[in-house]
Amino acid sequence: MFKKHILFLASLLTPILAFAQEEQASDEGGVDAMLQRIFEPITAFVESVIFAEVVDGVPFVLPWLIIGAIVFTFYMGFINIRGFKHALDVVRGKYDDPDDEGEVSHFQALTAALSGTVGVGNIAGVAAAVSLGGPGATFWMIFAGLLGMTSKFTEVSLGLMYRNVNADGSVSGGPMYYLDKGLKEKGWGVLGKVLAVMFAVFCIGGSVGGGNMVQINQATSQLIAVTGGTESFFYGRGWIFGLVIAVIVGLIIIGGIKSIARVTERIVPFMVGIYLVGALIVLGYHFTDIPAAFGSILSGAFNADAMYGGFIGVLIQGFRRSAFSNEAGVGSASIAHSAAKTDEPISEGIVALLEPFIDTVVICTITALVIIITNYGGNGPEWANSGLQAGEFADISITSAAFGSVISWFPTVLAFAVILFALSTMISWSYYGLKCWTYLFGESKLNENIYKVIFCVFVVIGSAISARAVFGFGDAMIFAMCFPNVLGLYLLMPNVRRALKDYMARVKSGEIKRVD
Repeated sequence: MFKKHILFLASLLTPILAFAQEEQASDEGGVDAMLQRIFEPITAFVESVIFAEVVDGVPFVLPWLIIGAIVFTFYMGFINIRGFKHALDVVRGKYDDPDDEGEVSHFQALTAALSGTVGVGNIAGVAAAVSLGGPGATFWMIFAGLLGMTSKFTEVSLGLMYRNVNADGSVSGGPMYYLDKGLKEKGWGVLGKVLAVMFAVFCIGGSVGGGNMVQINQATSQLIAVTGGTESFFYGRGWIFGLVIAVIVGLIIIGGIKSIARVTERIVPFMVGIYLVGALIVLGYHFTDIPAAFGSILSGAFNADAMYGGFIGVLIQGFRRSAFSNEAGVGSASIAHSAAKTDEPISEGIVALLEPFIDTVVICTITALVIIITNYGGNGPEWANSGLQAGEFADISITSAAFGSVISWFPTVLAFAVILFALSTMISWSYYGLKCWTYLFGESKLNENIYKVIFCVFVVIGSAISARAVFGFGDAMIFAMCFPNVLGLYLLMPNVRRALKDYMARVKSGEIKRVD
């Protein structure tokens, strides 16, 4: 069966390779330029719809997410703070029951979801936020991450409450199910179905955009940078690297969530460890400049003189990159967490609190500090004075140069880490998109294989088109998911609060037993 799937995948990717080879041999830049011409107008249209502005410079999607996160945080009694220690206990297996329904452990579910959020957005996206909004954008990334912890808790709890456990033991869950089933319970069946279908369509777009093309694009960019730049074999031939990664991704996702979880529970701690060690070395080298960097972050957050109009521009950049990075309110992670082995939906929701904290409060903050502090030390890239302020697009090269200013060989290591970041994000998002695909078209092997091949084809496409087009399309599709999802969270949050109150009371009384 495994060999059959490999042959099936290879047979459908072979025509893509042949077409790419033919285009590469032609004029006007080959396949890279051709794909760029195709995707630029698509991206422009999608962005104009999703990022429509309510006031000058403020797209509606941002207050939609921010207000939602604030409401959930107050409504759930600041569970993002009071549930933090319990989250650590649950993810360590202190409340596990091996007989519970589900496919993966709490830790595996967390790493699978983290692998979908901890990606090049933490590296390239932070560089974009700081380059466009200045150091002050970092403050708003942290603030958004802390609030997003409760949005994540709410959507993941609902994912477990309304998941489908199939006859073979596999699980299907996420916003499309709690929007459909949860709102039907309240007598809003038609609205629930419409919102569920909208979410599924947007999630499929997000899976091939932000969860796929953005990741492979930036991994390809870093690979080219460390293998000779314009002299690199992959320069103008990014699709070749994309094809290799597409095959690797295809082999992993064939096995479903269990296969994905086995890979992510090893990759995520390893790649995060590599990245954080490098960052701590850079920060240690510039240790005396850390107070000044934090001072710049705080002052820039409220007294900004940024290119997008001061305070509002800085806030927008911080919240936009935070939302893209941790996806709180977007609903994606609920799909992965729904596969967890537990009969207590709230316990998995509390585990999910850790995602925005790790992803944004820790990793994004450290990335921002590295970029800022290397400029403060006078030895790093002068990102604040670069052409980026004239409107150019910031990508992973900014972060790479910041690391390289202290550790000359680290850009090569970073290239390896970025490939792992990209790979882990892609395999998790393939699962998100798959579950939405099968929600729309039915859970059959044929439908699953069709989606997996489409996903792998977009890996090749993403490796060949420009950062601007990829990020724009990825941002728009992922942010689009929050519209039906957050509306559903408002309507269903009383269910979560009742369940949370009951769960915490049973934990306190000892009815839910701790296993030491």
